[in-house]
Amino acid sequence: MVISLSVVVLLLVLAWIFMRSGGLKFSHALVCALLGFYLASSSMAATIHDGLSATAEVVSGLRP
Repeated sequence: MVISLSVVVLLLVLAWIFMRSGGLKFSHALVCALLGFYLASSSMAATIHDGLSATAEVVSGLRP
């Protein structure tokens, strides 16, 4: 699990650098996709899912 978490952190840093540089090439998109797959299989997946679900619930409850 430690190796998987290290890969997630490395891909997160790479994705952040790619997004900051302003140009998203095919290789950059591939890194972002790999980050998504590693995040989905990591122990953080449940926490991320719960956070996004709670955010979606709050947003859907807003009335303009």
